[in-house]
Amino acid sequence: MNHSPRTRTVVSCTLLVIALGAGGTACSSGGDPLTDKPFDATDQISFNGLGEDGKKTDPDKPLEVTADDDGRITDVTATDATGRYVTGELSADGTRWHSTSPLAANAHYTVRVSTEDDDGAPGRKVLTFDTSKPTTKKTLGVTFGPKSGTYGVGQPVTAELDRPIKDKAQRAVVERALRVDAVPAVQGAWHWVDDKELHYRPREYWPAHTTIQVHSNLDGVKIGDRLWGKKSKPLKLTIGDSLIAVTDAASHSMTVYKNGEDINEIPVTTGKPGFETRNGVKVVLGKEYFVRMRSATVGIAEGSSDSYDLPVYYATRLTWSGEYVHAAPWSVGSQGYANVSHGCTGLSTGNAEWFFDTVREGDVVKVINSDGETMEPFGNGFGDWNLSWKNWRTGSALVSGTPDAPSAAQQARLRPESV
Repeated sequence: MNHSPRTRTVVSCTLLVIALGAGGTACSSGGDPLTDKPFDATDQISFNGLGEDGKKTDPDKPLEVTADDDGRITDVTATDATGRYVTGELSADGTRWHSTSPLAANAHYTVRVSTEDDDGAPGRKVLTFDTSKPTTKKTLGVTFGPKSGTYGVGQPVTAELDRPIKDKAQRAVVERALRVDAVPAVQGAWHWVDDKELHYRPREYWPAHTTIQVHSNLDGVKIGDRLWGKKSKPLKLTIGDSLIAVTDAASHSMTVYKNGEDINEIPVTTGKPGFETRNGVKVVLGKEYFVRMRSATVGIAEGSSDSYDLPVYYATRLTWSGEYVHAAPWSVGSQGYANVSHGCTGLSTGNAEWFFDTVREGDVVKVINSDGETMEPFGNGFGDWNLSWKNWRTGSALVSGTPDAPSAAQQARLRPESV
């Protein structure tokens, strides 16, 4: 901005003091326009786009503030009653400010404008106005997940939209309005899984004992032609201790870390050739004390050497298709020595019970050194952490680039319960 009027005032005052000598009083602090109380700038500025004759403002129209020839705009702040800011752009010469984000419908706004006259004296104008209701009933809502509670450090936040959004510009409007506030603060981003679902995760796992507040600012916001956001229920989550289990399929062992400390090493068996356990990071989806596992659900013909129909206890679910960490008393002799399962991670009953009682939803189970494929990012549980941060970020509508989406084969490869 050009501050030359202020500079001229201060310099001329300094020269006058020198000319008058020590006893001169012509330049007191009260005469400095920089210390003056702001004057009423009503006659110095005008607002465009506001409703006339007491009518409410059309939220489809941009807000514009212009200055007359005797002054310039130095700052504009516009917020609604919920604290949402309207972004805007001020011209280089300070003569015009206009909004660059849409106004919300059926909202009450306060606009604070700061100005400066030719002598550098500050002016101020505060204006309030209301926007009208949208003229259409076509709305977009969002449901956040998981349900409120305490989760592990790997738990993503989910946002399920009640109608598909395909246009990238509309996606950007939606994404900007979905807020995740964490204490302590983290670097995180949303990723569009498909037209109706987004996931949010930090760059690294959540710090232990993080508090997470999730809410939508879409209420009353125009998303696209005849489509407006509606109010959605906020969500609060807490993160518990850091619990990360690393299963090494080559050494047939699982090491469990709590807050970075090794608390248990367990002999295990993982998937045998043809049924290899997926590599990569998985997130605990839930716990089931009893599950009946049948080979027919994975396409194994009844009566074959690989067929089974078994009661399974202390089953910790890792995928929707049926990969678990569970008790496998029939394979205790192989645990720690060989991989003989049909894809699950088998433990002794005592170790499976300890694991079942120790972990919670959102905790991390990472499999390494398996000959299996890598856990798919989406569609079969939370494989979100198997995308690099760079690829995760390209799934945001606010970042240029194309996300690494899972292939159709990955999405379809949902194997039911296996042991």
